[in-house]
Amino acid sequence: MNPLSPTSGSVRPTAVAGRFYPCDPLELRALLQEMLSAVVPVSAPSPKAIIVPHAGYPYSGPVAASAFTSWAADREQIRTVILVGPSHFVDFDGLALPGVEAFETPLGRVPLAAAPVAKLKQATRVKVFDAAHTPEHCLEVELPFLQCVLKDFSIVPLLAGSVTPEEVSAALDAVWGGPETRIVISSDLSHYFEYREAQRWDYETAEAIEALAPESMKRGSACGGIPIKGLLLCARRHQLRARTLDLRNSGDTAGPRDRVVGYGAFVFEEMHQDH
Repeated sequence: MNPLSPTSGSVRPTAVAGRFYPCDPLELRALLQEMLSAVVPVSAPSPKAIIVPHAGYPYSGPVAASAFTSWAADREQIRTVILVGPSHFVDFDGLALPGVEAFETPLGRVPLAAAPVAKLKQATRVKVFDAAHTPEHCLEVELPFLQCVLKDFSIVPLLAGSVTPEEVSAALDAVWGGPETRIVISSDLSHYFEYREAQRWDYETAEAIEALAPESMKRGSACGGIPIKGLLLCARRHQLRARTLDLRNSGDTAGPRDRVVGYGAFVFEEMHQDH
């Protein structure tokens, strides 16, 4: 434990409750249930990994909900969730773990998964760096969804700084695990284009994701582009199939259409499950 940690002890407090999502637990749980129950259920394999957006819930929450519901049937089996997203506020090299034992949300505390965290701390491009995690929203906003959908689980929260897709992929492989371990890549898509232009960019990004083709993703197509590309490299090796569940932008949900942010929900399934 870093004695100079700005997270004051072993718990990282919420940074964006009351801004990105409600800080009142009853209001938050009701909103989550509303978004999750609005998703039309489909019969499909429970995905190993998902890509979900991380904006304020009025903007991207319904899109994220479509992917998180796909884990509901396995809520008791899933015990470890690897979360990877881009660092928005602090620049650094490599991948950053926090030096805490739990993350806090209005719905309670989520513990870190001790064994995979310890394993990643041995990796050359992974370090403990609380300064990146303290203000960051991209992982925190996914936690209430997980708390609503899953039962007892722990997390491995990783922020990507200056790092390559191959290095992200290696970190994911190190903690890949079995069906008890799942992966969340937190990323919005295009930023601040006009509505139709954003749609064009995001459709192209979705095609690249479904083709497991990180080389086809344009620069600036997603704020979490490097984590997404890292997952795509893993998906190729592990023979996963990618599907788009939802593709919208802030002009479709809660914002004007002259300058929008794109949101996509994608699932990565093991192909042998449906044979």
